[in-house]
Amino acid sequence: MDYFDFDMDLPEEWLTDDSDDAEGKAVMEILVGTPAESPDEDDSSSHVTVSVSYAFHPYTSFDDLAPDLVFVSKDQVFFYVHCQKVLAASDNGFAMLLPSSFELSLGDQPAIVVVPEPADVLNILLHAIYGLSALEYRPSFEIVSTTLDALPRYGLAEKRFASAGTPLYDLVVACAPLHPIDTYALAATHDLADAATATSAHLLAFQLATLSDEISTRIGAVYLRKLFFLHLGRIEALKHLLLQPPNTHTETLECSATQQRSLTRAWALAIAHVMWDAEPNLSTHLLQAALLPLHKELTCPKCQLALRDRIARLTIDWASVKRTI
Repeated sequence: MDYFDFDMDLPEEWLTDDSDDAEGKAVMEILVGTPAESPDEDDSSSHVTVSVSYAFHPYTSFDDLAPDLVFVSKDQVFFYVHCQKVLAASDNGFAMLLPSSFELSLGDQPAIVVVPEPADVLNILLHAIYGLSALEYRPSFEIVSTTLDALPRYGLAEKRFASAGTPLYDLVVACAPLHPIDTYALAATHDLADAATATSAHLLAFQLATLSDEISTRIGAVYLRKLFFLHLGRIEALKHLLLQPPNTHTETLECSATQQRSLTRAWALAIAHVMWDAEPNLSTHLLQAALLPLHKELTCPKCQLALRDRIARLTIDWASVKRTI
């Protein structure tokens, strides 16, 4: 994520990281204050530079309100936010870091709460709370996964903050092209039906026989069944569509019923080859490439037209078959 350095007149000991002594604790709270008197220019201990989020900086405005709270990630990046905005999103006071009786300020200064999450994860959590897109940061799959796992911990309802149309949903789905099965497992683990559905479109080429026990366990029975039925359903739909041969026409002097039956036999042979290697992700281009050569063997214009019409109809019907769970 992006951040910039920000000079603050702040006692250096207030930024001391005691994480080694407080491992496993949920929160460490300190208050930001400005010394009553300006520090001596030679006293470097009272003048510190901190890393501040570009998205949540001291001048972030929400409903024309200035930030009244500062979150500090465990890697020492400052996020200036609005306490009521965070409390409205969370049903447990943001992991009990912000109880309803929280004292927001000491004098006129915002309060600081240290959040035991890395800046990349906290950044996405706050973007989700504020309804802001975080796609520009291009977080890794691991960061998105860690963020989703953190939602319940901070009282953020997964169905609310990761459903279709939300910034976090967009991040999950953006992982699908490069990590399709892992993204599907992530969505299934959190029962995010919208994200799982969108991701399943990237799994048509996935070999289900290669599923590991670990991935299968993460996906769970419900979403694993849906994925198998997607693959099997598309193959069955393709078989059904291919079974209908081109239409015949009334006999003519140039084309008898016997000659038309030869087209039907050629069609049956061609579709047998198609089905032998057919996969759920079979493209319409490959389907046409397998059947159009039959046109070269025909001399009857009516048979040629019937074949073209049948392939065109088949292409449209196959493209219309459902591609997601």
